[in-house]
Amino acid sequence: MKTKSFLILILVTWLLVVASACQRVPVPQDAKAGLHSPDNSADRRSSTQPNALYETPIRIGVLEDRAINESSGIVASRTTPGMYWTHNDSGDGPYLYALDEHGHRRGVWRVSGATAFDWEDIAAGPGPVAGASYLYVGDIGDNGESRSLIIVYRVPEPFITAAETGTGRSNPQSTEAADVIRLRYPDGAHDAETLMVHPVTGKIYIVTKIEFGNAGVYEADPAQGLDGVIQLARVGELSVPTIFGGMLTGGDISPDGQRVALCDYVQGYEMVLPAGSSTFNLVWKEPLRPIALGKRQQGEAIGYRLDGKALLATSEGRPSPLIQVARR
Repeated sequence: MKTKSFLILILVTWLLVVASACQRVPVPQDAKAGLHSPDNSADRRSSTQPNALYETPIRIGVLEDRAINESSGIVASRTTPGMYWTHNDSGDGPYLYALDEHGHRRGVWRVSGATAFDWEDIAAGPGPVAGASYLYVGDIGDNGESRSLIIVYRVPEPFITAAETGTGRSNPQSTEAADVIRLRYPDGAHDAETLMVHPVTGKIYIVTKIEFGNAGVYEADPAQGLDGVIQLARVGELSVPTIFGGMLTGGDISPDGQRVALCDYVQGYEMVLPAGSSTFNLVWKEPLRPIALGKRQQGEAIGYRLDGKALLATSEGRPSPLIQVARR
C-alpha cells in the first residue's frame, strides 16, 4: 500500500481487515462466471451513510487476464462501447489491457513512445483531432514527493476487435505514438493517483493524495502545446469525509461532464455540478457523497459506464473483481 507513514499503513490495514471480517462471504459461482451477484454487505464498508442515488454494488465479473495484478485505473471505451481499459500500477511496462463488461480479456496494447515509471490512472477524452477519442494515462505517482515534473501520455484510442483478443504482454498490439504532456505543480511536488479529463474541453485534472488533510485539485490545458512543461493551476480543495483525509486513489468525470466520481481504499464518492451551471470548476465546491463500492482488496480504480448510469470499480491484487454500482 502506498503511504508515506507507518502509522497510516497500520491504520488503513486495520480498517480493511476489520471491514473484510465483517463482509467475509464465499464468492458465488455465478460471479466467477461473470454474472451479476449482489454484494449485500457493501454498505458496511462506508464510514458514512452511502449515497441514496446508487444501488447496492454487484460483482459483474473478475479480471481474467492474470497479467493484471495491480489494476490501478479503469475507463469505459469510447471507440468500442461495452469495453473497458485498465493498466497496472508501477512495476509493469507501458501496457493497456482491454476487457469486456464481465472482465474477460480482449487484448493488450503497448503504448508507443511511453515508459511506465508510476502509472496511476487512466481517462478518456477529446484531443487534437475533432471527433476522435483519446486515452490519457497518468504517470503521476510520486510517493517521495520528489519529481520535478509528472507526465500524462495521450494516444488515439484503439478500436477493440475480436482479432486482438489473443494478444498479451508477450505479443501486444501497438498504439500510435503517444503525445507526452509534461506537467509541473505550481507549489512543489505532490503524490497523486487520480487523473481525469473533461469530456468536452479536454482539460486535465489531477487530484493529489494526502493523508489527514485536504486533497488539492489541479488543472492543465494540453492545448497550450507539447513543446515545454505546462504548469498546473490549483483550482480546488477537497475535504473527504473520512478519518484518513484525502487519500484518494482514482477518479473519473461522467460522460456528460456533470458529475465527478472519486475513490479511496474504503469507498467511493461523487460530486454533482449545480443544476444549470456551465462552469465546471464549481463542482469542486460541492459535497462528496459517499458510495459503497463493495469488497475490494485495495481499491485504486473507479470509472463511469459509457452511458453514465453506473460506476465501475476494480481492485489491486489477483483475482480482481469487476464491481458495478448502478444509479437508481
